[in-house]
Amino acid sequence: MNIKVIFGENLKLYRKARKLSQEQLSEKAEISVKHLSSIERGLNFVSVDLLEKLSLSLKVPAFYFFVNEKEVFCNDVMLNTIDKIIEKNLTKTIEEIKSDIRRNNRKE
Repeated sequence: MNIKVIFGENLKLYRKARKLSQEQLSEKAEISVKHLSSIERGLNFVSVDLLEKLSLSLKVPAFYFFVNEKEVFCNDVMLNTIDKIIEKNLTKTIEEIKSDIRRNNRKE
């Protein structure tokens, strides 16, 4: 997929997640609505300065705009790795809580 298209789709996704209209975001980023629309559609690209303004306006790290979420986050290897990390940390946290409860019960 074209990097401009990925960027545009992600920009639109994060704008909508923040419940901002194109008008509101274009005002924050100091660009026209027409320019923002063309970026979201993958027709134009951003300068480094505009990238920084959009990142700050949407409170999103700049590199998030360049990640094709479907390719990175939805593959089985990544999901299995995440599951293992969560399971390991969850088990550890549960054991720590049980230990704290036992300690508190002994004090009483």
